[in-house]
Amino acid sequence: MCIRDRETSSRKRIWKKLLSRYRLVILNEETFEEQLYFRLTRLNVIIISTFLFSLLFTGTLLLISYTPIKEFIPGYSSTQMRKQAAENAFRLDSLMLAYRQSQLQLGSIQKVLTGDIAFEEFKQQQFVLDTQDIDIREIPKRNAEDSILRSLVAREDKYSVVNNNDSKVDFVLFPPAKGNLSQTYDPVTKHFAVDIVLNENAPVKAVAEGTVIFSEWTADTGFVIIIEHPYGLISAYKHNAALSKSQGDTVIAGEVIATAGNTGEYSTGYHLHFELWSDGFPMNPENFIDFSEN
Repeated sequence: MCIRDRETSSRKRIWKKLLSRYRLVILNEETFEEQLYFRLTRLNVIIISTFLFSLLFTGTLLLISYTPIKEFIPGYSSTQMRKQAAENAFRLDSLMLAYRQSQLQLGSIQKVLTGDIAFEEFKQQQFVLDTQDIDIREIPKRNAEDSILRSLVAREDKYSVVNNNDSKVDFVLFPPAKGNLSQTYDPVTKHFAVDIVLNENAPVKAVAEGTVIFSEWTADTGFVIIIEHPYGLISAYKHNAALSKSQGDTVIAGEVIATAGNTGEYSTGYHLHFELWSDGFPMNPENFIDFSEN
């Protein structure tokens, strides 16, 4: 009984404290005149404080949820930002795919120009590279006009040894050197170049502005330098005595890049073996450059 009475007495004291009335008075500091007063209890203060805190929390939550302020919160990503990130990821994936294809194509072209693989093998690799990512579900059905056009193109290409991309080259090319041609461009014998007879250490010049993508020694063709130009054009200079440019260097039209020589197992005298390629296909340099000394 004593314990129960003490618990009951304790509860009564707590409730008495919570319900005890207090008076909050606001006085004039100079006259000490009572301006305003509030009658409060501790319970009222707790209830009002809880209500104001809940109201402040709810208002802050609504303000952040339905206004642009939420975008300034660290770690928050809006719907537009997530959409932009997804689009950037798709673009990056497409760029990486195009970059890998360009690197593979460039590597194959370098192997052809340095004589590591035959041109026919390069064309097979080019076909595989161009078709490996094609979705057959996206290939449109042929119509009558398309079939007629394909037949005309097939008849034109039937008598062409290599694809002709000459129409894409619409700028003037600088002669790499001038002299008599000991051997001309002949796709039948797979000589996709012209051989220019030169004196020893004669200057060899770039045909157009571009970037050096290969500048090394090869056993078959000696010192070789290859330059990548605009419009998908590539020029190759072989059998040089020395090279004055390194891989990664930029050159301008007419700039000296090497000196003529007689290097490599395939060389038969002092000359320049010059090749011109467009989008991976060889072209006849004589169609664009005058090699005569006059």
